[in-house]
Amino acid sequence: MGETSDPSSYHDPTGTDVAERIAATARGAAPVPRRRKRKPDEEAAAWSGPSKDPRDPKVAGEVLDKVLVRRGWKKQISVVSLMTRWAEFVGDANAAHTKPEKYEGGLLVVRAESTTWATALRTMSPLVVRKMNDILGPGTITRLQILGPIGPTWKKGLRSVPGRGPRDTYG
Repeated sequence: MGETSDPSSYHDPTGTDVAERIAATARGAAPVPRRRKRKPDEEAAAWSGPSKDPRDPKVAGEVLDKVLVRRGWKKQISVVSLMTRWAEFVGDANAAHTKPEKYEGGLLVVRAESTTWATALRTMSPLVVRKMNDILGPGTITRLQILGPIGPTWKKGLRSVPGRGPRDTYG
């Protein structure tokens, strides 16, 4: 008889062949999934190190800035922040007596509580425009229009005067 008919001739004394046959029978003789060997450069790319990596989480401020620029909202957000940061641009004393009213296409309209404060702000308007553009972005503000106080109207009421009425009261 040949060696193939003798069961002891193909038996592994460590028992791994039996374990392999039992495992193959248990899984329905499905092929054994093999792990794909990684190349050395792929293994290095699998883990992010301490340096910057494109897969790292992004800082919220950077992502928000990109969205604002892409949508064209950056200038509008800058102008809204100008209204809340007015004292930073003109100083505390001027900010207490003046207030930005509206912004339209590079023109910022500011209302002063007296003609004196309006004149003071007009004299320093080139410096204010330059400072605003340095902080908010170039070309955000092209011109300041400073208005004086709004005087009372004498057109209506019991004591209204027909015709031209009083003149040179709020010069």
